[in-house]
Amino acid sequence: MDRSTVVSRRSVLQAFTAVAAAPMAATSALAESPRQRIGRQAPMWEIVEWINRDGGNIDTLRGSVIIIDFFQLWCPGCNKFSGPLMTHWQKKYSRAIADRKLSLVKIHTVFEGHNYQTVRRLRRYVKEKNITIPVGVDRHVGNSRIPETMRRYRTRGTPEMAIIDSKGIIRFQQFGYFPPEEVEPLITALTEKTRA
Repeated sequence: MDRSTVVSRRSVLQAFTAVAAAPMAATSALAESPRQRIGRQAPMWEIVEWINRDGGNIDTLRGSVIIIDFFQLWCPGCNKFSGPLMTHWQKKYSRAIADRKLSLVKIHTVFEGHNYQTVRRLRRYVKEKNITIPVGVDRHVGNSRIPETMRRYRTRGTPEMAIIDSKGIIRFQQFGYFPPEEVEPLITALTEKTRA
């Protein structure tokens, strides 16, 4: 991964520490952890609005490997780690994306700062960051501060990333920082098994 695309591990770890110290969604009531979801069918997303273009869903993207970046626009770890990583992967796996073997999607899962992290600000953020992949706005049901897709995936905060294989099975899900070079062989293996 080149240094111009992704910042140093030290700054990523500092950003992650800031995220971990920030208030997180109260997901302790959710009995199943993300690790327990690995190997299971990926839930459908509940998206209220798409930015850039419609990103589809688990059923419409079947046959393609999917990488999801669950993020918030004001999240330090998202801005220092997962956002740049998605940009890097968009370039690195451009052939697989063009061949429809891989789909990248960002889902804005707002569980705090609802009055600030509006769709209007998100649109501006997407434009300023030059994000070109589909960005979905996670749906809030009733007065719940935790949005529906976040609840379904049992995410613990942001950033959290998930990799779903071409059959719709969750193969990786991780909150916060992880070494990208340890995950890239999985992406390569899954996309190579996918038919063009």
